Amino acid sequence: MLKRKIETSEVIALAWCDKTSFDDIKMLTGLTESLIIKIMRNNLKKSSFRLWRKRVSGRIAKHKKLK
Repeated sequence: MLKRKIETSEVIALAWCDKTSFDDIKMLTGLTESLIIKIMRNNLKKSSFRLWRKRVSGRIAKHKKLK
């Protein structure tokens, strides 16, 4: 799949979505999980970032299992 330039707001929306894994976001944008976390940290309020991290930490849907 071709990677395209993506807006920060789109990355944030994808990261908030429970059904979109970090692998899917990387495939669409080329951004790694650590870069997504940095984007979220830099663009969300501190409390919103903490809430998001709590939601995605350990969430199976955000981390696809390798087969």
